[in-house]
Amino acid sequence: MTVRKAVTLSPPHRVNHHAGAREPGGSPWLGRRGEPTETFQRYQDIERAAQALWPLPATAVSPSTALGAYSDWMQHLLASPAKQWELAEIAIQNAMRWARAASAGPADNCWCIEPLPQDKRFDDPAWRERPYVWFAQALLLQQSWWQHATTGVPGVSPHHERMVEFTARQWLDMISPSNFVALNPVVTRRTLEEGGANLARGAMHALGDAYRESANLPPVGAEPYELGVHVATTPGRVVLRNRLMELIQYTPTTPKVHAEPILFVPAWIMKYYVLDLEPRNSMVKFLVDAGYTVFMISWKNPHAEDRELGLDDYHRLGVRAALDTIAKARPDRAVHAVGYCLGGTLLAMVASLLGRERSHVLKSITLLAAQVDFTDPGELSLFIDESQVAFFDNQMAVQGVLDKGQMRGTFQMLRSRDLVWSYRLATYLMGERAPISALMAWNADGTHLPYRMHSEYLHALYLDNALAHGEYRLGGVPISLSDIHTPIFSVGAVQDHVAPWRSVFKLHQFTTADQTFVLTAGGHNVGIVNPPGQPKSSHRIRHWKHLDRLLTPDEWLEQTEPEPGSWWTPWLEWLRRHSSGLEALPVALPSLGKAPGTYVLQK
Repeated sequence: MTVRKAVTLSPPHRVNHHAGAREPGGSPWLGRRGEPTETFQRYQDIERAAQALWPLPATAVSPSTALGAYSDWMQHLLASPAKQWELAEIAIQNAMRWARAASAGPADNCWCIEPLPQDKRFDDPAWRERPYVWFAQALLLQQSWWQHATTGVPGVSPHHERMVEFTARQWLDMISPSNFVALNPVVTRRTLEEGGANLARGAMHALGDAYRESANLPPVGAEPYELGVHVATTPGRVVLRNRLMELIQYTPTTPKVHAEPILFVPAWIMKYYVLDLEPRNSMVKFLVDAGYTVFMISWKNPHAEDRELGLDDYHRLGVRAALDTIAKARPDRAVHAVGYCLGGTLLAMVASLLGRERSHVLKSITLLAAQVDFTDPGELSLFIDESQVAFFDNQMAVQGVLDKGQMRGTFQMLRSRDLVWSYRLATYLMGERAPISALMAWNADGTHLPYRMHSEYLHALYLDNALAHGEYRLGGVPISLSDIHTPIFSVGAVQDHVAPWRSVFKLHQFTTADQTFVLTAGGHNVGIVNPPGQPKSSHRIRHWKHLDRLLTPDEWLEQTEPEPGSWWTPWLEWLRRHSSGLEALPVALPSLGKAPGTYVLQK
């Protein structure tokens, strides 16, 4: 393996001519792109100033990336007669299948192709009746043809193949007959029964949604989930506030507590209270009631004035500041640190640095749906390549942040069938507003991302995979995951589209620390917010220690049997095994206000 030297970079908008130096607020990564010249920086400042005067519409995909993917696919398709002949044959077969189904008698089965198991659009029996069965079958046959057309074309890069396949799927989902009143038998029946009242309600729902979106208001139905009243209600107080975060210390509910406190490092692409929703599904309350002293970082929701906050600031003003404050309440006690999503990636980076320093401040590490190797980051990689990141950089340089609406739009595109079209069908065509849960209300309470941090994150971790390669610097120091020797409890979720569990599992390859890996049912949020007592919960769990044979993800899955119940229960037992017993309540730090604090309320 080629060893590449870790380097320090200057900020995206300034040139640093002193090798290895880092300007205040500067970025710890420039990677293999090299430093831009002063001339380029000067002209780029002019370019971005002009963009601010005539901003382009914010989109999720760079036009250059989209055009490049389409061009790559089309050129190679035109250069492959074999692929063209295959597609022509499939088209003829599909046309004949549809014609036979369309000409079948009333008593015959017209369903010549089944939808995928996760596709619920055509479940209603009315879709088996003429003429609607013809519309559904035509779409499903088209899906089948485009799946063949966009995959397996010789010479197309894997990234471009995934992008073209994804785009074709988006267009087919958009033109699905289920989205049109006249072509959807369920909507047609409802419209006739109600004399069009469902469409009138749907129009009002659409206007209401548009107004709430433009006014930055929570969605309809979120009123029962007021922060500090219905969600984020575990008693506590803010014990530290700086320009980047508030640290919350929760009030103990037991006469004695475990010696080692717990520190949560949530992601700053979300608000922390996903870990403290309603009392019945609050991870914070679960741990407090189990006798742990719990601290939570609540990140500030950044705006344009916070554009220069970088990953090193999240390390220094976030995790390090929290650990220093906790030491005042629990002196000479190590900490159980828990990181979720991007917060888990940051925690792994900080743990690497602490390991390099031979520090014993961490007793254990729990990583929830957190990646350290970004070789295969899942469907998010559709939106990340050199062109795409340069496109984002220009957008964020003008705005100062990545707007929460842009981020929400990206995640909705990844699951558009469920999050966009199914919602519009039920709400705008059927005229029904489904009640929302606490998790859904939280999910709509988005955050921004500061320009510098997001640029560093995309360049260093996604594009260059610098953390996995041992090339990243934190606090000006090169860090390596191999310096982590603290026991690790890692959680992946089967249906996670943000941090695929096979990617999360790769941590095994980078450190010899004892690791316990759990694979839980559900997705990125539901799989983590998984309290005991839910009848359908299940998980798989296996312990790995140094010198054990490394299993591939598929080997691990095959050799690890599912167990009923929530993964919270074995995690609690694991924490107890790595704790030193009970002792008196911790020192009460001075309060700066009650939980949930003020930063979590920022829009």
